[in-house]
Amino acid sequence: MKVKVDMDVCEDHGQCVFAAPDIFEFDDNDVLVWNESPGEQSRDAVRFAATSCPVRAITIED
Repeated sequence: MKVKVDMDVCEDHGQCVFAAPDIFEFDDNDVLVWNESPGEQSRDAVRFAATSCPVRAITIED
């Protein structure tokens, strides 16, 4: 699984951070960072984060 965030679309609402804190976080400069290749056990959390994003900036590729 590959997780992508379109940073041209992302508005830093942070819903992904709340939905999947093991995958998404804000760094010390308040920039979103994420695990681009989380394990399969994280699929449900990543899917929840993607659907929680108000601007739909997160995509999942298999």
